[in-house]
Amino acid sequence: MDCIFCKIINKEIPSYKIYEDEYTYAFLDIAKDVDGHTLVIPKKHVDNVLDCDDKTLEHVTKTIKKIANHYINDCNYTGCNIINASGIDAQQSVMHLHFHIVPRKKNDEVDAWPHFSGAKIPLEQIHKLLQIEDDK
Repeated sequence: MDCIFCKIINKEIPSYKIYEDEYTYAFLDIAKDVDGHTLVIPKKHVDNVLDCDDKTLEHVTKTIKKIANHYINDCNYTGCNIINASGIDAQQSVMHLHFHIVPRKKNDEVDAWPHFSGAKIPLEQIHKLLQIEDDK
């Protein structure tokens, strides 16, 4: 498999490890775009949230929460953006499930929220398309 994140997990490529347990691995993003930008991945290869089993996703979210709380409680950050892209059309760049944790401080001048161009379909119409019927 030619997955860069699997190679990081297998220590074939070096990384700046932040945290590791039996199921997950977290490391600094080498883009150096924001101080502390961290990636959290499952050790099991899955492409994204859409094909991830519930147990693996549970382990990943527990690790995200652990790291985010550590950044806020122990590292003087005051908030975190937690970002995921699932699928090529959602701009997922590496086809191995990963979440970005971007630690934040007041007035850090980081704009991590996407800028959307505006909805094109009326709310009533999109609601009918997207609504999930109650499971009975």
